[in-house]
Amino acid sequence: MVNLPDFKADVIDEVSTILSTTFGISVTETASVPHSDDQAITFPNLDEMYQGVKVIETTVLYVDMRRSTELSLKHKPHVVASLYSAFVRAMTRCADASGGEVRGIIGDRVMMLFDQADCFANAVDAAALINSVCRYVINQHFKHDEVSFGIGIDYGRMLAAKTGVRRHGSAQQSYRSLVWLGRPANVASKLTDQANKPPETMNAIKVRVAYDYGGFGLLTYEDEWPHNFVQKFTHDPTRRLMVPKNRAFHSYTVVTEAHVLKEATPPILMSKRVLDGYCAARPLAEDTLGGWYRQISRAIPDVPGDVYGGDVIYRIFSS
Repeated sequence: MVNLPDFKADVIDEVSTILSTTFGISVTETASVPHSDDQAITFPNLDEMYQGVKVIETTVLYVDMRRSTELSLKHKPHVVASLYSAFVRAMTRCADASGGEVRGIIGDRVMMLFDQADCFANAVDAAALINSVCRYVINQHFKHDEVSFGIGIDYGRMLAAKTGVRRHGSAQQSYRSLVWLGRPANVASKLTDQANKPPETMNAIKVRVAYDYGGFGLLTYEDEWPHNFVQKFTHDPTRRLMVPKNRAFHSYTVVTEAHVLKEATPPILMSKRVLDGYCAARPLAEDTLGGWYRQISRAIPDVPGDVYGGDVIYRIFSS
């Protein structure tokens, strides 16, 4: 059983030390994606009151598997395990082929970063490659298009740090991964959450009213909301009937219409700064000239600014 008084005192002391104004943080700018063995990135040293971190300004890409919980319930464990292994393996290959570095794997979500040079072109190329592989390679092993993916990309400054404490033995590897902090990771993650979403619809009841204005059986139809329709009648107390105000009224039927509340989103979403950077890097590319990435109308929660999306693939995968 832990000695709570000692534990409390130790935690208070360690937190206070790290958050004190005398604790030094050494920030090193870099143009290359750091790795966990980077000597400039250190754990917090409470004795020397020092910690080293690195900052890179680049693109961040997330890819996420849709309906993973549903898939886990539907398929046997060995099928799910194989799917996840194939997904991570394929995403790592896509990153390698596009100049990206996988720097986070959390369940059904993979994070990639790119060296600063050509980061816009490489990230968007990676997105198209991932979209192609997910749809035409991974999904081909499952019926009814039940496996789908969302991809989100943003650009900005990312901080790489090591947190926690050093461990030895079997626990060491669990503490070796870098922690990535920064707005681009948050934005890219939120874009990924909203990518490849189906439209949100609502069924609405309307009244289709037929009018005979010519008296020759040629009917004109108008759709009305129910609350407007009832206002076009008046009560005849003599006959105890509701009588239409318009004498051309002929008949009506009740119909159900589907109304789109939110438009569907494409599988690749990116911030405007990413698209601008890509178009500047690839002004003559087919997707740039064709405007394949277009601004989406669906608002993305907690993502300021314009968002662009597309469903771009490499033709060789669909042939």
